[in-house]
Amino acid sequence: MPHHVKSSSTDLVFGALANPTRRDILDLLLEGEQTVLVIAERFDMARPSVSEHLKVLRDCGLVTEEKRGRFRYYRVEPQPLHDLQSWLDPFERYWRARLRDLGAVLDTMPDEADHRTETT
Repeated sequence: MPHHVKSSSTDLVFGALANPTRRDILDLLLEGEQTVLVIAERFDMARPSVSEHLKVLRDCGLVTEEKRGRFRYYRVEPQPLHDLQSWLDPFERYWRARLRDLGAVLDTMPDEADHRTETT
């Protein structure tokens, strides 16, 4: 039985990250906070389309929004990614151990060249 229970917030983050445009928007926001207008110009997209992507990212907590005057500024919120990494860590440890074990087994096997010289 798994020791980590996947939460609905994890599902939302995975869903948001499944879209390549949203991943690209996150990459852009790593450069610093941006307005919808700047993001739309960078991706050659209509502002309503960018706003929809930002809403998905905001709803799962990957970005935050701050209104200043007439503009809304968006920035990356790292906590959901930290939570996701915490969920992924056991899988990484599992596969690193399996690969280390496989390497140990392969190290005990004769090389193919050694095998050919023994059979001739």
